[in-house]
Amino acid sequence: MKVLVDTCVWSLALRRNDGKDLPAVLELRELIKEFRVQMTGPIRQELLSGIKDTIRYSQLREHLRAFADLPATTADYELAAEFFNLSRGKGIQGSNTDFLLCALSVRNDLPIFTTDNDFMLYQQQLPIKLHAVRADFP
Repeated sequence: MKVLVDTCVWSLALRRNDGKDLPAVLELRELIKEFRVQMTGPIRQELLSGIKDTIRYSQLREHLRAFADLPATTADYELAAEFFNLSRGKGIQGSNTDFLLCALSVRNDLPIFTTDNDFMLYQQQLPIKLHAVRADFP
């Protein structure tokens, strides 16, 4: 089964020095080896945004092109808005991108791999599944 990987996990893995041995990074490496990583446009955009060095930007863009985007449909955006409204009504705040990931997750039956604790709050209200680091990692 594919896994929708959130920006925060990618960011940990892409740091130059620190983070390479973190459990989330080791798990991401395994998911990549297993061809289980699912990318989506908003995550790609977040990862590439703010990179001032054009060479580094080009290198990262090329590396990320190995992962095809899961397209978002009108139904996904509508479901994301429903999730936003439902969560906000329960006092849970989140970003539009977070709720779009939740919608993509639900409509495509994909777990989300994230280190963002907000998703644990969303999971209390929304029918999302979260991917956990496997027990055999430190």
